[in-house]
Amino acid sequence: MAKIVRTKNNQQQEIVKLLNAMTGKFSLWQIWQDFITLMAISLANRFPGPYWQKREDEYLNTIKKYSAAEQQTFSNMLALLVDGLDRNPDQDFLGELFMALELGSNWTGQFFTPYHVCQMMARVAGLEQVKNDCAERGWACVNDPACGAGATLIAFANECRAAGINYQKKVLFTGQDLDRLAGRMCYIQLSLLGCPGYVVIADTLAHPARSYDKKALLPVAGQDVWYTPMYYSDTWSGRQLAAKLDLLISAPVKEPASVGLLFF
Repeated sequence: MAKIVRTKNNQQQEIVKLLNAMTGKFSLWQIWQDFITLMAISLANRFPGPYWQKREDEYLNTIKKYSAAEQQTFSNMLALLVDGLDRNPDQDFLGELFMALELGSNWTGQFFTPYHVCQMMARVAGLEQVKNDCAERGWACVNDPACGAGATLIAFANECRAAGINYQKKVLFTGQDLDRLAGRMCYIQLSLLGCPGYVVIADTLAHPARSYDKKALLPVAGQDVWYTPMYYSDTWSGRQLAAKLDLLISAPVKEPASVGLLFF
């Protein structure tokens, strides 16, 4: 039976139709999870790294379950997501769709904060600090230790844009979440919106994200880190190189620093 949902825009509605058409062999939940897995790895594996082969293997094990036509459907769904965020970047596209499909109730009772609440939080928390940091050193860092699908970080990016701050060059976005699916949704949306940074998938309380440097540019190796494409841009690559040089010439770091200078 097709899932009937109410969504905000045409792109979300079209994705729902495509998801419904694929159900049968797999549940809606499994298809959504595979969709997110394939998109996240497709974005992440454009760049080399210590996780490349492991993620490539996961991608191949996931995609082989589907026919050529179904694989094309996944591509069409990604195109709709890109179009939806391009038309309106000020939204939690995946998080809202996830909740509209009632998938949260099927997975530990998960509930994402509504986007309008995240907008309010972004407007009252930290924008002045970001402006001060940008004036002092040229850029700022923000962190959400329970990022979910990324709504608060997305809202903050849009608040920066509205305030005339070029977040692609001036703000490093870092997030963390215990849930792999949520963290990957956050990663996908930050990547497509051009937010430089990364998402760490781990328990924030037991294993908080750490960085070798105090500015959160160099996350500690061994964490399940998902770097956005913009993190590899010339601007941010230069800052990472400078941070590495600082570490080489400074006293050895006894303990890595907590990620993020501004917490939501």
